[in-house]
Amino acid sequence: MSHHTSPSATAPPPSDSGPAAASSGAGHPRVREPVVFVVLAVLSVVGAVIGADLVAKLGISANTSVVGALIAMLIGRIPLAGLRSMRSVHRQNLAQSAISAATFASANALLTSIAVPYVFGREDLVWPMLAGSFVGLLIDTWVLYRSFGSRLLPADAAWPPGQAAAETIKAGDKGGKRALVLGAGTLVGLGGTLFSLPLSAAGVAFLGNVWALLMFGVGLGLREFSPDLFHTDLGAGYVPHGVMVGAGIVALGQAVVLLVRRRSAQQPAAATVAEHDETTSYTVDEKGLRRSLVRGYALFVAGAVLLAVLGGLIGDMSPLGLLGWVLFAAFAALVHELIVGLAAMQSGWFPSFAVTLIFLVLGLLIGIPSVPLALLVGYVSATGPAFADMGYDLKAGWLLRREHRPWDPYEREGRREQFRAALIGFAAALVVVAVLWQSYFRQGLIPPVAKVYADTVKHGLGEPGVLRTLLLWAIPGAAIQLVGGTKRQMGVMLATGLLILTPNACWMVLAALAVRVGYRKWRGPAADEELNLVGAGLIAGSSLGDSAQIIKAS
Repeated sequence: MSHHTSPSATAPPPSDSGPAAASSGAGHPRVREPVVFVVLAVLSVVGAVIGADLVAKLGISANTSVVGALIAMLIGRIPLAGLRSMRSVHRQNLAQSAISAATFASANALLTSIAVPYVFGREDLVWPMLAGSFVGLLIDTWVLYRSFGSRLLPADAAWPPGQAAAETIKAGDKGGKRALVLGAGTLVGLGGTLFSLPLSAAGVAFLGNVWALLMFGVGLGLREFSPDLFHTDLGAGYVPHGVMVGAGIVALGQAVVLLVRRRSAQQPAAATVAEHDETTSYTVDEKGLRRSLVRGYALFVAGAVLLAVLGGLIGDMSPLGLLGWVLFAAFAALVHELIVGLAAMQSGWFPSFAVTLIFLVLGLLIGIPSVPLALLVGYVSATGPAFADMGYDLKAGWLLRREHRPWDPYEREGRREQFRAALIGFAAALVVVAVLWQSYFRQGLIPPVAKVYADTVKHGLGEPGVLRTLLLWAIPGAAIQLVGGTKRQMGVMLATGLLILTPNACWMVLAALAVRVGYRKWRGPAADEELNLVGAGLIAGSSLGDSAQIIKAS
């Protein structure tokens, strides 16, 4: 297939995928290309509406990246010369990046965060909260963009939904046996949603780290069956939150150790490694990662100051109290996104609600007044989901670009264009939420997690001994995370499983892991690619089923 003749080409030929592109020095497709920009803008509005509608009416969010990729493929098959450029797998990657960014931004970041002050009874704070959460969203995604490809957030980690999106795009481009296997898996995953079977959990188990997902499955099982097995509900009484606190503290410590450790003199430069084996390369070294996280914290501080000014906190709090609120809000936002990102990286599930609730509980324990606490919770909840989502999208792009030569400059250029595509999605999400929130809220259509946040701020913890429970259960969480290390994130994954009550999900994960181990012993290394396709298909089908629920919500 043909490819660009220069990075600035304004009328790109039909495709830059395939072997010719893989060995060329062609520039990566740009979001500013007229056809690409229009497609991204339209898909972003669609994704933002889907996200807002589902989270308001059903309390769920859908990963629409596969939907965006499929729509882009169909557009590329329309027999018009101007649309044939969308046959490029890299332009399809930009399309799925934009629509998924818009979906998660509208649902998990913006609408949920502005619902907190509304439910709390302060409708006057909705617009300041929207501004603050949008700033937090932008910072959140920028930090991931600058950190992806580091030892903390490596490109060769699982990022299962990203693998699903990449496999879908590649199968659509190449066809053949891969397309048949992926298509069959997609149909099974789609069928599972009709019977409320969480087959995406099985798909994730085919793709992620075995040890991390084993702990995830154990956590899911303990949450679901603890009332029968132990005559107590491990999902109640802040037990999972305590496990997450312990695991999160250790994970944070492991990240700090990674940041302060000097780069080994024997490690070759990222670009050199990339030419030989992209799967082991790091495009962001420890110094770059440290710089990105420090700047991210500084930006979160600036965002918290903006929210404090717009929300009128300057007149309600003492200077010392306001300083503490700003620093705590920024710290909570940064830690929230990292913990959520690490869990999403290994499992494709992100415990945003639980980690936000942890900081809400800590805010209550240290005595933050109710209105500042409601704004803090809204600000923190706006970070994390988009961080995880961009990780998925960059993983998909990394898989699609890995055969290109020279690899390193093309990879960096592709990531930059994906970031720009996400910004288009965020802009669409901001407009959609700004237009629709009053209609939703006045009909009583409030995201359920926002009600939990607001009620907790209003009524407090509601029971004594919460701090003792958190500290007690933090011990096993910390120990398991310490044993598993940074690559497995076993403590974080156990806590994530404990926080999720999805019937039969544990059996899906554990059974798929057993199949994976047994099949690999039988087939050898060839089993990995085959199971990756099946897992990607199951996730893609489940995502399509979740997105289709907008019909039910209408």
